[in-house]
Amino acid sequence: MDIRSNSSNNTVFADSSGNIAYYHGDFVPKRNPKFDYSKPVDGSKPETDWQGLHTVDEIITITNPKNGWIQNCNSSPFTAASVYSPKREDYPVYMAPDLENYRSIHAVRVLKNANELTLDKLIGLAYDPYLPAFEKLIPGLIEAYDKSEEKNPKLRNAIEVLRKWDLKTGEKSVAMSLAHYYGSLYNREGKNPKKLRGNDRFDYFGTGSPFSERLEIFEKAVERLEKDFGSWNTAWGEINRFQRLSGEIKSVFDDKKPSIPIGMASGRWGALASFGARSYPNTKRIYGSSGNSFVAVVEFGKKVKAKSLLAGGQSGDKNSPHFTDQAQMYADAKFKDVLFYKEDLDANTEKVYKPGQNN
Repeated sequence: MDIRSNSSNNTVFADSSGNIAYYHGDFVPKRNPKFDYSKPVDGSKPETDWQGLHTVDEIITITNPKNGWIQNCNSSPFTAASVYSPKREDYPVYMAPDLENYRSIHAVRVLKNANELTLDKLIGLAYDPYLPAFEKLIPGLIEAYDKSEEKNPKLRNAIEVLRKWDLKTGEKSVAMSLAHYYGSLYNREGKNPKKLRGNDRFDYFGTGSPFSERLEIFEKAVERLEKDFGSWNTAWGEINRFQRLSGEIKSVFDDKKPSIPIGMASGRWGALASFGARSYPNTKRIYGSSGNSFVAVVEFGKKVKAKSLLAGGQSGDKNSPHFTDQAQMYADAKFKDVLFYKEDLDANTEKVYKPGQNN
């Protein structure tokens, strides 16, 4: 951390002695706190000149909080350890302008009462299907429909599906399909007169926006599902897919080629097991391209134990048997043991290569 060259990432640490820590980056320039650095700053003023870097002991850090856990969801450091988190007022505003997100809210909830965790229990928490982003948006939509004088009969059955929804994502969930398209469309088209940001903005769409706007956007979402899939009554796994056709960094996707249904959802909705998917110019289905790519759960002790998953497989060669051999495991959250020690590697080695060999 003392190298101070990480300008974009926060870091979580754990060791075999039971220590845990969180560092909110390490490359943090010193700034005059009287300026708002979320906006352009006048560089002609001497007060904005380069003042060097904060030392690591000056940045936002958490070490061995009493609750025994730290969560890191690219969110505010001031909720990273629940009530044992750092206090916002103890640090310059510019040091952590990060907004709270729904993943962080979800993580705190599942960890707050967790105890006697094993690797498998921790995986279970990480794949909890509940989506807190919809806690206000969906009830707000149902309220708008119930209080509308002229109820659109076209929306009645879709509203009833959402009324019964437990806000959990799943491969067979029709409600998840409706919620995703409704939430995505509202993010793009919803009016925001109060200039709210982050979670506050999205919650406003369910609690403060006009009823007419909610119903209009929902009708558009239903129409989009009907246009793309023939019916709004379409299971999430029919829409949300994993596909790996090549090893190129810029992936390509094709509705006509094989793909795997995925029950996970986007981290924007608060999914801890994030599967960020979208459609492409030549697709109707949405395909994952961000979120959980390499996933690992690790137990430190006298001997390290770990399980992991890759999105697809270890190899980038589409002709390799390891190109997609983890794809179904990824969809099913079925983790494999990590081969960490030499004896484990030796027992599972398929091929050995030495420099100078032709193949």
